[in-house]
Amino acid sequence: MEQKSWEAATLAVYNEKKEEILERLKTDEVQGLTEEQVAKKTELFGKNQLREKKKVTIWERFFNQFKDVMILILLAAAAISFGVAVAEGHSSAFFEPLLILLIVFLNALMGVIQESKAEQALEALMEMSAVQARVIRSGQEQVVDSVHLVPGDMVKIEAGDFVPADGRLLQSSSLKVDESALTGESVPVEKDHRAEFDEEIPVGDRENMVFSGCGVTYGTGLMVVTTTGMDTQMGSIAGLLESEEQGNTPLQDKLAQLGKYLGIVAIAACAVVFVIGAISGLPLMALFMTAVSLAVSAIPEGLPAIVTIVLSIGVQRMVKRNAIIRRLPAVETLGSASIICSDKTGTLTQNKMTLMKAYVDGMEDLENISDHNSDDTRKLLTYATLCSEGSVSVEDGEEKQMGDPTETAIVLAARHNGIVKEKLLEKYPRLATLPFDSDRKMMSSIHDMDGEIIVIVKGAMDELSKRSIEGDLEKAALENENMSRNALRVLGVAYKRIDKVPETLESEDLEKDLIFMGLVGMIDPPRPEAKEAVKICRSAGIKPVMITGDHVITASAIAKQLDILQDGDDAITGLELDRMSEEEFDQRLQKISVYARVSPENKIRIVRAWQRYNQVVAMTGDGVNDAPALKAADIGCAMGITGTEVAKGAADMILTDDNFATIVEAVREGRGIYENIKKVVGFLLGTNIGELLTVFLAMLIWQRTPLLSMQLLWINLVTDSFPAIALGMENIEPGIMDKKPKSKEEGIFANGYGLQILLQGTMFAILTLSAFYLGYEQTDELAGGQTMAFIVLAMSQVVQSFNMRSARSLFKIGPFTNSKLNLATFTSTALMALVVFTPVSVAFGLITLSTNLYLIALGLALVPLVVMEIAKASGWVKHHGGV
Repeated sequence: MEQKSWEAATLAVYNEKKEEILERLKTDEVQGLTEEQVAKKTELFGKNQLREKKKVTIWERFFNQFKDVMILILLAAAAISFGVAVAEGHSSAFFEPLLILLIVFLNALMGVIQESKAEQALEALMEMSAVQARVIRSGQEQVVDSVHLVPGDMVKIEAGDFVPADGRLLQSSSLKVDESALTGESVPVEKDHRAEFDEEIPVGDRENMVFSGCGVTYGTGLMVVTTTGMDTQMGSIAGLLESEEQGNTPLQDKLAQLGKYLGIVAIAACAVVFVIGAISGLPLMALFMTAVSLAVSAIPEGLPAIVTIVLSIGVQRMVKRNAIIRRLPAVETLGSASIICSDKTGTLTQNKMTLMKAYVDGMEDLENISDHNSDDTRKLLTYATLCSEGSVSVEDGEEKQMGDPTETAIVLAARHNGIVKEKLLEKYPRLATLPFDSDRKMMSSIHDMDGEIIVIVKGAMDELSKRSIEGDLEKAALENENMSRNALRVLGVAYKRIDKVPETLESEDLEKDLIFMGLVGMIDPPRPEAKEAVKICRSAGIKPVMITGDHVITASAIAKQLDILQDGDDAITGLELDRMSEEEFDQRLQKISVYARVSPENKIRIVRAWQRYNQVVAMTGDGVNDAPALKAADIGCAMGITGTEVAKGAADMILTDDNFATIVEAVREGRGIYENIKKVVGFLLGTNIGELLTVFLAMLIWQRTPLLSMQLLWINLVTDSFPAIALGMENIEPGIMDKKPKSKEEGIFANGYGLQILLQGTMFAILTLSAFYLGYEQTDELAGGQTMAFIVLAMSQVVQSFNMRSARSLFKIGPFTNSKLNLATFTSTALMALVVFTPVSVAFGLITLSTNLYLIALGLALVPLVVMEIAKASGWVKHHGGV
């Protein structure tokens, strides 16, 4: 009886005998499965498709926005206010609770809009797997949708096909498969059905296996399906994506913590006021109103919305710098990044094989490939191009490469030297071809070259040297080793003259007695700007780590060129990592700068290891194999051009130019945005602490509320919100990338910033209580004191917004250099004037004051400017963290 439990074991069928696999799968290489077997296996194993993750509905996203503690307290305040309004029976009393609810609703709506993009990763994986397959069943070849494949099916594959499931090769002819999306390997992998292995090897080295979702670039093959659906390598990645939960960013955690603290403070203050009010014999309705006032004053209700707006503004700025942010709070996380785990292929490198070096027989040294090479090298490029199947075309000024990347690299290098393949073939027509074969490791083409019949052979140097009779083969072997040591992929070129084209092309006759011509070395080169980006990362205290599916020699060579791998650093493989215990890995972690031949599980393990050190980890990548780690990292950065939809769906940020240097610019923006948010939080909390202390102390001293809840709400909306948003648009301060990233443990109030905010709040309370006392004494009316308190508190906050722009003197940075703040100040002042000096004042419980009192209010409102300038000049603000 066949059991599904055997399925997991087939993930290792690369090291089993073909006969054993066919026996276990109850299938036949010629006949395939019968329809009856297919039906039973479909029932047993299910369809060959990936499991779809349950989507979060728009309503679930909306209601999730109300889990914030500050929002819940505001809703409670609105409920109390609504109850008071019902009790009073005045329609104007409903204005306040409706205003609070409107703020809460708008905040939730903004959150939903920013996070409404549904998770695309698993859908993209399913699309990649949705292909058709040529399968042999009951001895007949037929085309079926890949979802109907089962273990044991015989599937034919050829160039241009996508592999429909994981399978063991039974036959292969010159087969090459592009596994870059799965493993990160930068060039197609040669496959050989005869390859045998006795030990465990990584996925990228399993030459006798092909994997779902990978493209066939060359040759043909016959495979037996060994695993389908979620049991394939692609499926295991989908499972990792499914299991990875999206965590909160540091900013979200800090604001949530802040909300809890403020909630406790508000409840405690309300309790004390109730006790005092009850002892003083104040009516219940007055106590209700005071409770609402305290809640409103304690909670910066605009903070979530304003932080969202500030992040949105930052996101728009980042779009102009080729970075698209999928989740708003991820901007701040970037600024905190201390580790960047970067994929190599397509991220640090150009994802384009490029000819770098050439050696022509008789040369003393290697020659760099350029646009104007020597005549000898141009001849070598001419012969190598003639013996290539790849092609390069130019469309709208853009070079399009088609075929094997190693061949297109040769064709492109020739083209840059003015040697165009199409014109070459017109001049030297191809008479016959002996295709590439993984056994021979070479290919040959026969050309009519000016009346002579020339055989050109291109392939591995070790094979060419056995078949060549002319040339300095010893020197060529040394240069081949030289280039290989520098991680170059090397191909040799040889030729010979023949009298006529043989009727039957046999390697033994055609590819012997050759004249060795030379070598070409190629590599997927680093991006030109990547080295400078790595340098900036190091000066900013960020450690770059390369994580790739490529070979360790290639990865190390690129890492050394980019200065990622420095003296004393280690480069290890995924297998070496698998053999390490967690304790051993933790001990070696900080010295390892390069990981090669890694699996998706390895990548997640690396990310998690750095996170255990409380590091904020950014992970960049473009392949399917990167997606789980992109999701597990504190921030995942996917490539927008070469990146798969899977990677984009799992990432927090997408780089539209696929440029590693863009990440560095994004880090700079992230740091600047975080500093601006810090200014916003400091400004809002300073003013709200001032409001809370004002109301609380006034109740203790006079058993009177110096500010009505509606007045506090107006201040928080008008003179807090507009300047706060403008503060969030402050230019990034110079030298921000010369600092080390802040610790993950570092709170927003670290380095004395919390004390500074508290003292600023105390300053506002003293000024407002003084204004309340003066107004009450001069007018002999409670409304007179409240009017003075209202004006001073509001306008001193407007003045404070200028102070919060920088820890440096306002007059050094230029008092009016932030045009957005200038506009916000004008708007806030105009709206305040509207409430204070027009009939609208009646609705806010205000009265007209004497000119003298207005001037005193103005003088008190300017006090924060003097106090903060003195603090900055003394170095106190800067010393304590400042802004």
